[in-house]
Amino acid sequence: IFWKSSSFSALRLLTSCRFSLSLSTLVSFSRLLATFGLLSEYSYLYIFYVSGYIFRKGTVVNTTVLVFMAGSLMGFSRICGSPEMVIIGRFITGIHSGISLSVVPMYLGEIAPKNLRGFLGLVPSIFIGTGVFAAQILGLHELLGKEEYWPLFLSVVVVPTFIQLLLLPWFPESPRYLLIEKNNVHATITALKWYRAKCDIQAEIEEMQEEQRSLSSVEMLSVWSLLLDDSVRWQVLSVVVINIGMQLSGIDAIWFYTNDIFKNAGIPVPEIQYTTAGTGVIEIIAGLIGCFTIEKVGRRHLMIGGFTMMGICSAGITLALILQLLFMRYVSVCCVVGIIAGFCIGPAGVPFLITAELFKQSHRPAAYIIGGSLNWLSNFTVGFVFPFLQMSAGSYCYLVFATVCFSVAIYVYIVIPETKNKTFMEISRMFSKKESILETQGLFHVDQLKLKKMNGYGGLEHTSLEFDSSSSVP
Repeated sequence: IFWKSSSFSALRLLTSCRFSLSLSTLVSFSRLLATFGLLSEYSYLYIFYVSGYIFRKGTVVNTTVLVFMAGSLMGFSRICGSPEMVIIGRFITGIHSGISLSVVPMYLGEIAPKNLRGFLGLVPSIFIGTGVFAAQILGLHELLGKEEYWPLFLSVVVVPTFIQLLLLPWFPESPRYLLIEKNNVHATITALKWYRAKCDIQAEIEEMQEEQRSLSSVEMLSVWSLLLDDSVRWQVLSVVVINIGMQLSGIDAIWFYTNDIFKNAGIPVPEIQYTTAGTGVIEIIAGLIGCFTIEKVGRRHLMIGGFTMMGICSAGITLALILQLLFMRYVSVCCVVGIIAGFCIGPAGVPFLITAELFKQSHRPAAYIIGGSLNWLSNFTVGFVFPFLQMSAGSYCYLVFATVCFSVAIYVYIVIPETKNKTFMEISRMFSKKESILETQGLFHVDQLKLKKMNGYGGLEHTSLEFDSSSSVP
């Protein structure tokens, strides 16, 4: 949770160590470390996947050892006078973050009943926001923000990990994993009774058995096999678009330059740290709004509304930078708040939830690897490219992010169906119906077909000939 929030503190800790490294060299180290973290965390996750080790709860529990290793290295780095310990600690934390951000949403998506899947799917984003806010508070100068406390600040990450290690082993494994992948009916019933208490679990077991029968001749797919599988091309494309759009929306650029925007708005420099911490409260509130409304308004509306709000506010920041009027300073602050709120309402958590819902059990781990890898790759692409984009485009740089936000919102509106209160098999059949329509495309010229809006789902409409009722799956 504290991994992303403490990035700047880690770099400052390196500069405070007694080593003659220039600032440019340290920045290069930091960027190289980020890239290594990106590569290592997903290569590590892929090793878990191909070895058949990716059982959900067990993976989260067993990888807590990585956090304790990282916290110890960073915590004792000053005593040992070794900035390399911070680098190694960050490297290990990156591995753990990559695994957790893929396995935890998968686990929650599989244990949740369909009427609460959206709520539980957004819970991780709430606690990530809470962790960011806690790190912002602890990083204040009056607390752990002083130079001598940075190693302690970086090692605080072991506290929530210790709580997790005490509680999570008492929870059952994912029932879907136990039945569909391990074929352990007794353990599945025991786990479902634990999670559902007095609720009737018969219908849910039958739904899982239906999915198990449909996958009886299908092995766990690799990433490459998933990319080559034409039957799930729209699902894969949707995961690619929303995960790339999540990071290319410019949220990281906004977080990085928040202090400068607040400074230009006239907020005194000593008070900026408190104002920045206040944005953490906005993250939590916006996340709670999304969490408690997702089962009412649906996934699509939260993503469309969130990306649209971010696009409008990004355009507003561009306008404020161009006009340079006195009151526009305050408009830019409002736009920053709007971007953060829009992001936390939907785009921050829904992509991870959607990734679980769009795929069957055999496809899901590979889908998370694809979505998560692109998510992190886009994250670091923004970090590398944005300074150069700002130098070349000037005040218009935020229009790039606005364009991305509007484009993703349009894609979600046209293509992605509403998955609220639907089983995984029902969602799969929705996409199968689309594939059956697409198969008729070979009988007609491509110009005869066009996309249309169909029951909250992107379908194809024939412009000159009518499809037979037998040509689509009911």
